[in-house]
Amino acid sequence: MKKIWQLTSLSLLLSALLVLPLTACQPEQGDEGILRLWDTGPITLDPAISADMSSHTYVMQIFSGLVRLDHELNIVPDIAESWEKSPDGKTYIFYLRQGVKFHSGREVKAADFKYSWERACDPDTGSGTAATYLGDIVGAKDMLAGKTGEISGVEVIDAYTLQVTIDAPKAYFLSKLAYPTAFVVDRANVESGEDWWREPDGTGPFKLKKWKLGQQLILERSQIYYGESAKLEQVIYLLSGAPMALYETEKIDVVSVYLAYIDRVSDETGPFYPELAVTPELSLYYIGFNTAQPPFDDVNIRRAFCHAVDKERIAEVILRDMINEADGILPPGMPGYNEALEGLDYDVEKAIELITDSRYGDASNLPSITLTVDGYGNSIPSYLGAIIQEWQQNLGVEISVRQLEPENFLYNLKQEKDEMFILGWIADYPDPHNFLDILFYTGSEVNIFEYSNSSLDALLDQAAIEQDGADRLAMYQQAEQLVVDDAPCLPLFHGANYILVEPYVKGYELSPLGIPDLSKVYLE
Repeated sequence: MKKIWQLTSLSLLLSALLVLPLTACQPEQGDEGILRLWDTGPITLDPAISADMSSHTYVMQIFSGLVRLDHELNIVPDIAESWEKSPDGKTYIFYLRQGVKFHSGREVKAADFKYSWERACDPDTGSGTAATYLGDIVGAKDMLAGKTGEISGVEVIDAYTLQVTIDAPKAYFLSKLAYPTAFVVDRANVESGEDWWREPDGTGPFKLKKWKLGQQLILERSQIYYGESAKLEQVIYLLSGAPMALYETEKIDVVSVYLAYIDRVSDETGPFYPELAVTPELSLYYIGFNTAQPPFDDVNIRRAFCHAVDKERIAEVILRDMINEADGILPPGMPGYNEALEGLDYDVEKAIELITDSRYGDASNLPSITLTVDGYGNSIPSYLGAIIQEWQQNLGVEISVRQLEPENFLYNLKQEKDEMFILGWIADYPDPHNFLDILFYTGSEVNIFEYSNSSLDALLDQAAIEQDGADRLAMYQQAEQLVVDDAPCLPLFHGANYILVEPYVKGYELSPLGIPDLSKVYLE
């Protein structure tokens, strides 16, 4: 969801109210088949590139892959109607549905998946997700490194049969194929020009009808979708305006609830309370440390910064308990979640002691520290201001803030980061591998911390191929404790989604990954 790589800057519920000029075109009124929503719009619609929640929201409606996750996060067939797995767990044979078509009308064949995956792994494509989600396939890493022009582990058996070989038996492999990087794209569409994704030819339940940057984006029901046809004729996104004001004036049908409105919508005697829906989110919001640069290459400094923040107070007083304080990495509801995990709790005396034990000896000897954030207008959320203030009061450390525009932040943070950065990660699939391995394994393309721990890597390698479910989760719990103790990041909060939904909107539900299945929505 992840989710830069289902990483996000921070979810809307943690943000200050975003106010933009109301300049969008007005949606048609009175049509039962039109759902009206608000959003900032996608950064890209290229499945091989998409690595943020805003883009995923659209990519997941326009494109599709061999498999998908249902609302309960179970793997179910999609373009592949069935598959077989070899006894050693390393080879999969996928049998594609016949008659599946791109929106342009061309039939999807097994060769289209081979092309799509090899395009994603082509270094010239510049995918920041291919190594993570396709890297288990034999030959994918060689192609990503520019050593070969094809993925040797992907073989087209016939027009509707695809064989895929991975490097080791891994319980989570099929789940990775539900991520946009593994979706099928139309070669002719891709080769039509550099900005082909502004007029994408997908296979999903909706197709892109219209997109005016900063104004409006319209998804239209596909008439040739291979699955159950979407109940809505169109979904119209307004890409500007103040969302809550649009909802109150009946210009949109669903809205995310910002912190500034939580009192109004949670008032049981108020008009909004019957329309409020709260759903858990498999997410982690955190402040990351650049462990490759001073002062956070010293574990004592990292731990000190963690101990110096009163997350419970911030969650209660500033964020009004809209989120849950995070002691560790895995969110509640994720397999392997450990209630007994020992976090780095609020302890100012311990924090000062750790700085004394560090190679710096005293906070006055620390080098300058800058925190990289995303956004516009040089403003930061109040909770982040409170954290910075606690570091100043408790440790005597002054923190500077550098702001990047969201698209630059999300896709270039690995190169752009300062000594600290603030991010979020929303699960792509319900497996602890999706948090612990992808975020913290040495050399992972999403390891923005530049963190490396050989003991952790060895444990994660063992957990990845462990076939006993209970033993596997126990290994991940051990790995999580290693990460928390080594403190490459300060875990802040596990999120939840607060939305208002008009009573006539039926079937609009956010999964724990934070994305609705718009094909199931209808209006009464």
